[in-house]
Amino acid sequence: MSKKKLTSSPKNEQSNWFSQQNLDDWHTQIMAVKERFEKEYRGESFEFPSEVEAMPIFHDYASGNLTQKTVSPFWEIVKPKKNQKCLDIGCGASFLIYPWREWDAFFYGQEISTIARDNLNQRGALLNYKLFKGVELKPAHQLSYEADEFDLAIATGFSCYYPLDYWELVLQEVKRVLKSGRHFVFDVLNPEQPLAENWAILETYLGAEVFLEPLENWEKVIKARGGKIVKRQRGELFKMYKVQF
Repeated sequence: MSKKKLTSSPKNEQSNWFSQQNLDDWHTQIMAVKERFEKEYRGESFEFPSEVEAMPIFHDYASGNLTQKTVSPFWEIVKPKKNQKCLDIGCGASFLIYPWREWDAFFYGQEISTIARDNLNQRGALLNYKLFKGVELKPAHQLSYEADEFDLAIATGFSCYYPLDYWELVLQEVKRVLKSGRHFVFDVLNPEQPLAENWAILETYLGAEVFLEPLENWEKVIKARGGKIVKRQRGELFKMYKVQF
């Protein structure tokens, strides 16, 4: 998810996945992540203990410089092509930030934040109504699309908020909706990076638990779900994977 202040528009409808959350084992975790970002989108303040405020990473967060260290530019390892169908899972405010209109590809989004979904659906069509195909309100493990529908799937900025067994479900769904031989780009928090542990502490005070999972465990899960890692790209906090199914 990108960290950009958004304003919410009133919506009375309830998505099916919200009305059936008591049946979902991942309800608590999903709702915690949802609230963490919606609070930020509403521009509400967070409270931090003095020892956290004294950390260098907190100063990066307060100044806005931390955002640059958390962004994963997926187009550097898979650039969408003209007329391709692309799915951005956990898109947050991404359609207001990255240059999707330059690629002449069709973009669909899926998101758990009502605020993000509403704002993107209102503004995305104004940016390019032909290429922007709307954002659905559902979690990453419930993709409401047909099999073999997409040429590219993207999921950046949120894998660290869920354990590996949740991501086994996500990978299974991504594989289902992707055309054979096409790519999935996602990023994982790299615990080997110097900033990782302090960033995880900061995120805890922002309202969401972070899982510091070794990279080799991620790669085992990818391979177990039938994915082939064809490229890796390291960032200051996250490591991107280009996976082929």
